[in-house]
Amino acid sequence: YGQHLSKDEAHELMAPHPDTPDVVSQWLVFHGIDEANIKYSSTGDFMTISAPGVRVAESMFDTDFHVYADSGDALARTTKYSIPEVLHNHVNLVQPLVMLAPPPQASKPATPSSKITSADLSQEDNAVDPSCDYQINPNCLRQLYNIGNYTASPAKGNVIAVSAFEEQYASYTDYALFVEGYAPSASGANFSVVPIIGGINDATAPGVEANLDIRYAFGLTWPIPATFYTVDNYSDTAGNGNYTFATAALHYIDFLLDQTDIPPVISNSYGNDETIFTPAQANKICQGFAALGAHGVSVLYSSGDNGVGYFYQEPTPFLIHFPGSCPYVTMVGMTTGIKEVSGTITEFASSGGGFSNYFPRPSYQDKQANDYLSYLGDQYQGLYNSSGRGYSDVSAQGIDYLIEYYGYTYNETGTSAATPAFAAVIALLNDVRMDAGKGPVGFLNPWLYSSGYAELKDITEGSNPSSGTNGFNSYFSTSVQVTGFGTPDFAKLKELVIAQRVDRVDKPRPTSPSLILYLQVNLNSRRFRSLSLIALTS
Repeated sequence: YGQHLSKDEAHELMAPHPDTPDVVSQWLVFHGIDEANIKYSSTGDFMTISAPGVRVAESMFDTDFHVYADSGDALARTTKYSIPEVLHNHVNLVQPLVMLAPPPQASKPATPSSKITSADLSQEDNAVDPSCDYQINPNCLRQLYNIGNYTASPAKGNVIAVSAFEEQYASYTDYALFVEGYAPSASGANFSVVPIIGGINDATAPGVEANLDIRYAFGLTWPIPATFYTVDNYSDTAGNGNYTFATAALHYIDFLLDQTDIPPVISNSYGNDETIFTPAQANKICQGFAALGAHGVSVLYSSGDNGVGYFYQEPTPFLIHFPGSCPYVTMVGMTTGIKEVSGTITEFASSGGGFSNYFPRPSYQDKQANDYLSYLGDQYQGLYNSSGRGYSDVSAQGIDYLIEYYGYTYNETGTSAATPAFAAVIALLNDVRMDAGKGPVGFLNPWLYSSGYAELKDITEGSNPSSGTNGFNSYFSTSVQVTGFGTPDFAKLKELVIAQRVDRVDKPRPTSPSLILYLQVNLNSRRFRSLSLIALTS
């Protein structure tokens, strides 16, 4: 394990069928699209086109567009569309013609957390400062996860990255003050800001989510170089409104795949209900993460903070958190307290977990998922998809993280706190491997489910109640629906990753080639102004 594809090889995973560009181009030219205006993405799976007006688009897709408005935001959409039969083998989706999706949600509660009473401390917990049972800071995580005084070296090629959507900005000043007070060995540390599709970083208007992420991802890993990706998910590449999170995610992945050097570990705290995405959109995004994993990138996502759904009174079908439900990313749940039980605050937050409705269970997960399903029996039958990809994969502390914001100090809670913490451990493991002349760990899940799990602390207390149920519980060992294999032990994991030999290289490969079209309808007052089309192939 630890052998990865080159950039060009990863691009091949996303490349269209050789016939697809010509077939689609002929159709576009037939409708008056100038071939000179067609632009391709780095991987060849995006085709961006400008069209002369809405009537052309209505003719192309045999539909009528209308303007839908809510709270001052206007979107051009239709309720149905069609494409010529000759394109059916090349096109899976045209988006976002029928999409009225909300923006992504950061996986954290909207207000600061309140304290949970944890279980009594066992003898082995005495090495952890008792104050960590009430408030988490970087030193607590170093104690809990057996990092100790380990200090990384700025090994060539090792970088840790955090991605931000929702106009979440990071503050250099607040970060500097935080590390000076709570991670003094990192005093003077800084991070690079990289904008994607017009993203900016307005440090005068910092966001709680962004600053929580960078404090713990970067503060634990100094002096490993740190990158903050800021993604604009409200505008298209021309700066127009009328955008979706799915489109932003696709541009985000394409940007990463176009880089010569991609950070080997990337922490992501944003997502939404799986049903917000069409299956074609979700599959396309997931294919991009597969290519990143094959290229040697560990992509981590938070599992959400709503347990198995939302906090309804009556039992309802469980809701799934995407992109984390993609089998090519590692999903992080949350724990609480020094003893570490599944993180739950009644009627406030509960560690996300469940089974995907879009993605079948990957083979690397068969044993653990089948064991858990046998234990579960017919409980919640009909409320979840027992054949889907199960999550979470791993977990970390997610309750009561210390954060300073606009001069105030308080606690923040959510799997979006757990995710950068676990990502920091992976960055440190990459440091260990790179110091030994080895590559980064890359796509984590096959390794975790085959051998890595042995060096994680299994969580066997707690559950993730919501949707009118008690949710899945952690009583059964390796409960993939709540906290996964549990929390990391860095000292044990570093011995494992340095000693592990490559017996079989299990590289993720996306599904067979297909085509997706992205249609952007811009608005000028109440009149349609212009169109741009993006063809996405995989």
